[in-house]
Amino acid sequence: MHKPVANGTFEVLFLLAGQIFRINRERWGSFLPTAREITDGDLVIAADFGTSGVKVAAVGPTLEILAKSIAAYPLSLPGPGRAEQNPQDWWDALSRAVTDLAGKVDRLSERVCAIVFCAQMCGVLPVDREGVPLRPCLIWLDKRSAQLSRDLVGGFPSVLGYNVAKLVRWVRTANGAPSLNGMDPTGKMLWLKRHEPQTFERSHRLLDVKDWLIHRATGRFTMTADSANLTWLMDTRPGREGWSQSLSRMTGLPLEKLPEIVEGSSIVGELTERAAHDLGLKKGLPVIGGSGDATATAVGSGAVADGALHVYAGTSGWVSGFFDRRIISIPHSFATIASSVGNRPLLIATQESAGTAFSWLATLLGGGEVSDDMLAEFLENVGDRTLHDPLFTPWLAGERVPVDDDRLRGTFIGLTLQHDRQAMVRSVLEGVAFNTRWAYSKVIKTTKAPENEPLPLVGGAGQNPVFAQLLADTLKRPVVVGEPRYAGVLGSAAMAAGAIGWYADTWAAAKAIGHRADKVYEPDCEAMELLDARYARLDKLRGTLVKLYRSSVIPKAEEGTPA
Repeated sequence: MHKPVANGTFEVLFLLAGQIFRINRERWGSFLPTAREITDGDLVIAADFGTSGVKVAAVGPTLEILAKSIAAYPLSLPGPGRAEQNPQDWWDALSRAVTDLAGKVDRLSERVCAIVFCAQMCGVLPVDREGVPLRPCLIWLDKRSAQLSRDLVGGFPSVLGYNVAKLVRWVRTANGAPSLNGMDPTGKMLWLKRHEPQTFERSHRLLDVKDWLIHRATGRFTMTADSANLTWLMDTRPGREGWSQSLSRMTGLPLEKLPEIVEGSSIVGELTERAAHDLGLKKGLPVIGGSGDATATAVGSGAVADGALHVYAGTSGWVSGFFDRRIISIPHSFATIASSVGNRPLLIATQESAGTAFSWLATLLGGGEVSDDMLAEFLENVGDRTLHDPLFTPWLAGERVPVDDDRLRGTFIGLTLQHDRQAMVRSVLEGVAFNTRWAYSKVIKTTKAPENEPLPLVGGAGQNPVFAQLLADTLKRPVVVGEPRYAGVLGSAAMAAGAIGWYADTWAAAKAIGHRADKVYEPDCEAMELLDARYARLDKLRGTLVKLYRSSVIPKAEEGTPA
């Protein structure tokens, strides 16, 4: 732990910094913090709310994590295609984690000068005027509205499942359109409107996960541009950013139920007395706008130059990076969205299953729930890879990129009596790496992004050296791993660091993160040759599998009622 600066010295340093900022205000313009320029405290609390729990850290001015804590919360799967969470569980987990931090950091409450959140995206939570949830949150994994989404965007004449006129309007205005698989908030909002009309009518606001947390902390209803963009009700054209009346009319979703769009790297409120009591922190503590997990992870990866990509492999996975323009690939279902920091375009090519596939297999073969340590040991005991190992597609929850279809399913191909437990583990690890390459190849072809720099790998799977090396061999590119599980925390902290004046802005803070790396995995020529041969085999079969699942009729529950 860093030794805290003496209070008197700290005040002098910040007063001097404030004078410098004021003297150079006209020269530095937009690089200045958008809120208060002088802070007293040497820590930021940053929290990253995922699907299974929250990661919370105390972060210092050099953007080093001084202490960290993880608190879990449950996930409810009440029926096929359904995934929900209780918002109070998120808040209670945050309270436990901050309490745990207080036991690790001397005088935590006195030293904290801001708190910031990032969270899973594409959730829909209806709340009343006081911010009280009217039902559990439909989280990103919920795809009950898939058919509603297809009905919304479809119609003759169509291309790739989208009505041409609707697609043109959506792409021109929002640089994309609601997914066909029901993941995006648009379909979830329509599902509530159709199947729970009383809840929809009673709702004062429809919030994403982070938005509710911000309200619980400050009493203010807000949303950052990344979450707003993914409702597909936001105009993201440069100079026109904001809610779109045209898209509202096209979807039948009222804009008055959506909150104000705010800048993620600004102070959006202060910790209320109630929230401060829950967390054991000071009332009035600045709360930063923050972001969805994709923006925070991109910032926390340190790869923030235009065209610099990173790979995230956590519960889900994605290939992502910032660009200087809006980009879209309609055939492969990815595009840039407006990030939460200055609306800067952030490309996200999302895939539904990464670490989920690892945990699923470990639980299946282990006969019960597995801890993180057990999972790590399970994945490292893989034996020698062979050309004749089974192939695997990790479409356990459908897929998003480069094929958007909730009907796709996970598949083992080529299993024989000779294959053992280790062969299946190798197959699943490889299947996730191959699926990443599938999306990565489409992103590279579309964007012409540079391929010569080491590729940051973040997310829980980045902790596993077997997978990290496998990804380097599969993508034929060095993979660099820093704080793999805490990129979202660091990215959020970078936003706070810009807001309170530790750095000129978020991007300067992110570059400081990017200069650190724990391990670089170089591609192995022999492994690349074998993996290329196996990838080519899967590539020939993949199209047939997609057609098979799209044509298969699987009995489903009636829309709106669980099976």
